[in-house]
Amino acid sequence: MPAERPIAIRPLARAELPSGAAALARWLLGKTLVRQRQDGRISGRIVETEAYVSGDASGHAFKGKTARNASLFLERGHAYVYFIYGCWFSLNISAGRAGVGTGVLLRALEPLEGFDLMVRRRPGAKLSDIARGPGRLATALGITRELDGLDLCTGRGALWLGDAVRPAGRLRRSTRIGISRETTRLLRFYEEGSPFVSGPRGR
Repeated sequence: MPAERPIAIRPLARAELPSGAAALARWLLGKTLVRQRQDGRISGRIVETEAYVSGDASGHAFKGKTARNASLFLERGHAYVYFIYGCWFSLNISAGRAGVGTGVLLRALEPLEGFDLMVRRRPGAKLSDIARGPGRLATALGITRELDGLDLCTGRGALWLGDAVRPAGRLRRSTRIGISRETTRLLRFYEEGSPFVSGPRGR
């Protein structure tokens, strides 16, 4: 179960983040996402990611910069939040140099703090399901377009990245989920054995 007392989480500086979507997607496994709201703090270990590299036909930046995807073109460590399928938000992290459209989709979290706050937004969800999948993750943490473009490397504010609170497990990789182009790339990364992972665990 998530901790009842606040966990000491060291904020990550931008210089620590590797450049490039694939490298960042691997590196983020085990790191911490922190959401600070007026009603309290929520945090979780990142256990599943997908990389969308430069020139990737399945990525939102493939056709160039627009008002919707502009945050993907910020230097690494910024939030890109978009509304998808007309029903939920998804959180990505920009992954390259400024002007290069590339990012990492956060697919699943292992809750650490604020489970009661997450349940308010996902009533009836059990612990392993509450942030398992991009839409559930964003819903449970109250992530919306208002956070688009936010710098996640400040260690303060509504949303930020923190270091791992315990070592990550063994890394596994597979093809990405729910795309129709560039379907053979092994750019989905997840923690082996985690019950919080959203997609297949055996590839």
